Amino acid sequence: MEKLVIRGGSPLSGEVHIGGSKNDALAIIPAALLVPGKTRLKNVPRITDVDKMLEILRHLGAKAYFLPDNTLEIDATQLTTSQAPHELVRQMRASFNLLGVLLTRFNEAAVAMPGGCNIGARPVNFHIKGLEQLGARLTLEHGIYVGTCRRLVGTNLYLEFPSAGATQHLMMAACCAQGRTVIQNCAQEPEVVNLAEFLNSCGAKISGMGTSTIVIDGVDSLHPTEFSIIPDRLQAGTYAIAAAATGGDVYIRNAVPDHCRAVLNKLMEAGAEVTPVEGGIRVRRVGKIHPTDIKTMPHPGFPTDMQQPFVALLTIADGVSVITETVYESRFRYTTELQRMGADIRVEGPTAIVTGVPQLNGAPVSCTDLRGGAALVIAGLVAQGVTVVSDLEHLDRGYENLVENLRGLGADIARVPEEQARSYESV
Repeated sequence: MEKLVIRGGSPLSGEVHIGGSKNDALAIIPAALLVPGKTRLKNVPRITDVDKMLEILRHLGAKAYFLPDNTLEIDATQLTTSQAPHELVRQMRASFNLLGVLLTRFNEAAVAMPGGCNIGARPVNFHIKGLEQLGARLTLEHGIYVGTCRRLVGTNLYLEFPSAGATQHLMMAACCAQGRTVIQNCAQEPEVVNLAEFLNSCGAKISGMGTSTIVIDGVDSLHPTEFSIIPDRLQAGTYAIAAAATGGDVYIRNAVPDHCRAVLNKLMEAGAEVTPVEGGIRVRRVGKIHPTDIKTMPHPGFPTDMQQPFVALLTIADGVSVITETVYESRFRYTTELQRMGADIRVEGPTAIVTGVPQLNGAPVSCTDLRGGAALVIAGLVAQGVTVVSDLEHLDRGYENLVENLRGLGADIARVPEEQARSYESV
């Protein structure tokens, strides 16, 4: 067991490079199983969620290994089983997309109910309803979805909520279905667009990605390709918020401004200067942090994944901010950890009222989930004294080289064994 030890008070300054997107990689990697042959993916992040996904692929018979420079090669020529390993699937939500993929490859599949961060109800009913409309016969047996089909058949689908996961799952399932599939009320996230572009590079016929209606004309088979994972907009947003929170000046290389526009706009409202520059963005703050209100929404609205890091910034704003969470009802669990550091946060149902305080104070805190952990790191960077962050497995799921990157920006942060961290926790 390791913990982060952060001594706050140092403005972040310098340059940080954003790697590949976790959410994009976790959609495209299972989609590669649709392709007999060798698929090569560039800019794949080396994080634990990717490691778990590759372990699942190997269980299914695929060969998957990293080459230099974060390039991943997947050979799905000879898949050997249609049953995903239940214990691994239960640990990560993105693995549920294997259900449609395996139905396409084997005409049968067995995939457990997915897991992931404990941030509230994350039902799979949109996934199941869509697959059934495409012709799959599905039953839930002891927490495992068992499915069969002859061949999936194109149809008209409507999502009651623009779920990114359901949009990606049904798009994968439909690309080799017989006939045309139209998915309405689709998610419009950059990761949805990039998955469609990956499938098209393999020979799929998908149009309308990035809009509310996606059209897929089924093809008989797909072919291997070489493709790049997009930069991680949530990592970019995290470093941008950290720069603003610490009163720093950071060039975030490889960030795509259009992918994180809502977060950047809110940062400017909060008093940060955000400047698009060649190859990325620059974020700096010299004055006070202004309060601002946030309501999470599907893309292109303010992303639910950035609500938690942004609240860490607003805990030291000069006034009161109101944050409304519309996507996941349990995404405020981390606020009790910020309160340990002196934050003034009152949660009322789906709303958090954040009254800025002059100073946060270091304290022992625990990550409740991936983005909640990022919020605690940001709070530790601005707090007076030492913050010790535990349960780092959440952060490891989605942040590549977090400690090294922050140290490169001047942060006083280290990852130490639990025994060594105890001496800081008692201070």
